[in-house]
Amino acid sequence: MEATHRYLDKNLSFKDRAVDLVSRMTTEEKASQLRYDAPAVQRLGIPRYNWWNEALHGVARAGVATVFPQAIGLAAIFDDSYLEKIAAIIADEGRAKYNESVKKDDREIYKGITFWSPNVNIFRDPRWGRGHETYGEDTYLTSRLGVAFVKGLQGNGRHLKTAACAKHFAVHSGPENDRHHFNAVVSQKDLYETYLPAFEALVKEAGVESVMGAYNRTNGEPCCGSKTLLGDILRGKWGFDGHVVSDCWAIKDFHENHHVTSTAPESAAMALKNGCDLNCGNTYLHILTALNEGLVSEEDIDRAAVRLMTTRMKLGMFDDDCEFNSIPYEINDSEEHNKVSLEAARKSMVLLKNTAVLPLDPAKIKNIAVIGPDADSEIVLKANYSGTASHNITLLEGIRKRVSHNTRVWYAPGCHLYMNRVEDLAQQDDRIAEAVSVSERSDAVVLCIGLDASIEGEQNDQGTVILDAGGDKADLNLPESQQRLLKAVLKAGKPTIIALCSGSSLAIGEVPDNAAVIQCWYPGSKGGQALAELIFGDYSPSGRLPVTFYRSTEELPPFEDYSMDNRTYKFMNNEALYPFGFGLSYTSFQYSGIKCSHNTIKNGQGICVSVDVQNTGSTASDEVVQLYIKDMEASVRVPKYSLCGFKRISLSPGQKETVGFEISPDAMTIVDEEGRRYIENGQFTIYAGGAQPDARSVELLGRAPLEAIFTVE
Repeated sequence: MEATHRYLDKNLSFKDRAVDLVSRMTTEEKASQLRYDAPAVQRLGIPRYNWWNEALHGVARAGVATVFPQAIGLAAIFDDSYLEKIAAIIADEGRAKYNESVKKDDREIYKGITFWSPNVNIFRDPRWGRGHETYGEDTYLTSRLGVAFVKGLQGNGRHLKTAACAKHFAVHSGPENDRHHFNAVVSQKDLYETYLPAFEALVKEAGVESVMGAYNRTNGEPCCGSKTLLGDILRGKWGFDGHVVSDCWAIKDFHENHHVTSTAPESAAMALKNGCDLNCGNTYLHILTALNEGLVSEEDIDRAAVRLMTTRMKLGMFDDDCEFNSIPYEINDSEEHNKVSLEAARKSMVLLKNTAVLPLDPAKIKNIAVIGPDADSEIVLKANYSGTASHNITLLEGIRKRVSHNTRVWYAPGCHLYMNRVEDLAQQDDRIAEAVSVSERSDAVVLCIGLDASIEGEQNDQGTVILDAGGDKADLNLPESQQRLLKAVLKAGKPTIIALCSGSSLAIGEVPDNAAVIQCWYPGSKGGQALAELIFGDYSPSGRLPVTFYRSTEELPPFEDYSMDNRTYKFMNNEALYPFGFGLSYTSFQYSGIKCSHNTIKNGQGICVSVDVQNTGSTASDEVVQLYIKDMEASVRVPKYSLCGFKRISLSPGQKETVGFEISPDAMTIVDEEGRRYIENGQFTIYAGGAQPDARSVELLGRAPLEAIFTVE
């Protein structure tokens, strides 16, 4: 290669180098680079590259890696700086694996450093199977966590450590079975108030390198070829200068399912001209045909190729001195990284109910029953889009390792995860009697029930077994086999800890006072150890719900309705079973001394808020301090209140801390029916506490949040 080639000149900008490199390609070579499985251009020193890789909660689908709790569990930690730390670990492992793969000339799928994560869709409906890939139902929490995750993945070096991707743009959250032909109709108010803010934050604050379009249409336009979404909003209003990738095989839906085009070349042209640079799929094999038919120009191809080569330049693929090339394979799946996975599992678990059941005293437990289809399951630990853990600690194994050697652990599956019998040819409920028998012989029962990624997940995911639901849940109930198991075990009357494994809300109803409920999510490879330590009081639970747990399916709006009316804690009509932001502790906290920096501020200014928090119990614990804001005089529909700040703090017994927040003017904005965002003058109320200020949270926690008022003029 001639040293005079400008694309090798490290003094030039990455984009200038990319422009020079693309200028040296033939039309066929440029078109070939717009596919996810881009071939080599050997004469220019361009190695082949497969863009498709995943890193939702660890490096996925590429062999052994540290497996963290699923994204919804990471959201339950309510700690953006901690999530950035986790994402940096994922990026380190991704680079380590990539560096080793390049040495072996292994450049196949899932071996690259362009990660199609995070998923910042709003979990608007608990039936959506992919909701556990998200950070929950709140736009502010999702934005803050998404920004942190992107920053952690991409790093702050001269090059990108890895390239992150915000997906799925936009207005996408089920139904899975309809996603290839569905048109999500959304008002301008809901679009700008709920569905777009997280994407905007990732673009403007985190500098996310890539955005992935969704399968569906939004207001009539297919998302991967939408002039409105990709042109007017993403690149126009927000100034995005990275690359756009299609969801996989989404572009062929244009002519096969959405019927907005008639042929594959027309679909390729619609996507390319409207700003989709990279095709996950094979429709861009028709780009040259589209060029010959006059549907696209060579400038359209050049523009996309330059964007893609700019990303590869940013990743240091043409620089031998990239600062991340030396990350060694040895850091992958390291002991240090797995300790963080364990810590994340501890922080993510949410104690939903506890009436003098937990923590258990190990000295008093001579027999303990561990029951349920999720008890000895490795699938329930890892969820979807997962790597391979070198060692999984199931819930059963975690308890076995934690109890005294004098304690007998009785195990019974109890039932199948979703079928009505465990063994072929057996009668219905063939394992329930055994579960009751071990319950009767025990001092306490740990009942491990819920779902896993074979029930709730993505349409056509090879692991999803209930295919007629496409990965979505038909309702919020436990599978019927588990409902019968739960009833039978509770009837045995022993102190029972319900370890609820799911990536979404389940309507389990009220449980008796001799039962505790722990939401475990899909807790990663060390989840069993984290659960056992929580049960026996080695640490105090501190996770908080990033989603609402509704009481029943019947109170939900139609799944296909994308209006936010009666959805999420902001707009729901009925009382929650367990509210967004809720979670119990083994200690107690007292809030006092809430202060606003000003009583009155000018329109467009921010405000500082502080509150004193004291651990008034006898156990050290983390607390998630939450701030909510309510516009008291809005002229349009606004949420009941909205999360506008959160901080996780650690307090020893008796310790008191003043926690400060800077509330952005963005928290005071309203969105009108035309989608315009602005701040109206008037009075605002701030609520500070360990949960949202709804009556159900007050009932469950036994305390109301503090309030402060300020005025915007």
